[in-house]
Amino acid sequence: MNRRNFLKTLAATTIAGHEVLNAQTGQRPNIVFFMVDDMGSEVLGCYGGQSYHTPNIDNLAQTGMHFEHCYSTPVCSPSRVKIMTGRYGFRTTDRWGHLPPDEITFGDILQSAGYTTALAGKWQMIELRNDPDHVSEHGFDEYCCWAWHEGPRYYQPRIWQNGVLLQNIEKYGPDVYTDFITDFITRNRDRPFLAYYPMTLTHFAKTGKKHGEPPGPDGEYQSYSEMVERADERVGRIVATLDELGLRENTLILFTTDNGSPGRVTSKRNGKRVQGGKGTFTDRGTRVPLIVNMPGTVPAGTVNENLIDFSDFMPTFAEIAGTDVPEDRAIDGQSFWTLLQGQEGTPREWAFNYLGDRDQGWIRTKRWKLYLDSKLYDMQNDPEETNPILPEQDDKESAAIRNRLQTTLIRLLMRL
Repeated sequence: MNRRNFLKTLAATTIAGHEVLNAQTGQRPNIVFFMVDDMGSEVLGCYGGQSYHTPNIDNLAQTGMHFEHCYSTPVCSPSRVKIMTGRYGFRTTDRWGHLPPDEITFGDILQSAGYTTALAGKWQMIELRNDPDHVSEHGFDEYCCWAWHEGPRYYQPRIWQNGVLLQNIEKYGPDVYTDFITDFITRNRDRPFLAYYPMTLTHFAKTGKKHGEPPGPDGEYQSYSEMVERADERVGRIVATLDELGLRENTLILFTTDNGSPGRVTSKRNGKRVQGGKGTFTDRGTRVPLIVNMPGTVPAGTVNENLIDFSDFMPTFAEIAGTDVPEDRAIDGQSFWTLLQGQEGTPREWAFNYLGDRDQGWIRTKRWKLYLDSKLYDMQNDPEETNPILPEQDDKESAAIRNRLQTTLIRLLMRL
């Protein structure tokens, strides 16, 4: 079944009695989903960060749940495709900044289930001047997106909104995206909605001749610290809107990031210096924050040690909406909705990471991590991956886990 036929069938399927209903409101939960660009977990105070001021994000963790083992890909675009489709990169695309036309996103799933959907910020799946309807064609009723290679993202930004290129924008780009989201929430407060906000912050501005962006009004480019604090402020602004509208108890808020911090950024966490690991398959590049908040549903102040793979978000949203994921293709994710309610559920046993353009990746449990080149790491005792265990160095324990992970990997690839 192709994409169009699946969505037509899904929209015609009755979901009454199957959707997740809020016990207090009797309604399906709204979803507000933040994804910050280029921010490792060491940046946030709730993960032990000491270099930046992130009170709004930290408060979401303190009054909700944060996960210790959530894994993205090492870089931006593949993370975005993986999280939206619920599928690993070897099934979707090896092309940078490309979402194949027949892929089904969580926007499609929720839209077909009756949610009103919007996206603001960073799309990065196409140059919108070549296809201004691309975002709309992948499940979002409304959008407001940075134009990517066409122009700046921060000052004097170049922005497409609902198929139209905005002209002469004098506002700070992230304020345009934030205003768009708050307006969308306000207009749709009486119906279930998805507001997906993949931020342009905290990616450094491009200053080269080809894609050069103008500095700020003070003649300076934003520092990483400034961008972190501005991202936190905009999260706080949207959460405040939900509070003002009385929507917090019926809105599931999720916060994550697309990969680790840039390598040129060094931060302090729990008294130690941590260099950003963006672009690497280490934990500094792929182990990202995940914070979830919904008063009365998600237990407050809890830390969850279960594995979360970026492919898990799409099936989680499908379960919340009471609908199905596509049956005509392999969906690699599994829902973690029960975990968010403080229940045990069926935790994932392993996570997988792969970039086809590099032919690199790994499969891992919480403790053990096996790379495709056969290097095995005991992450409990070697978190910086300085002592690889080769097959000829295996003891009984490492040999057993290597065999288990290799067998799992073979089974995974046989599902192609």
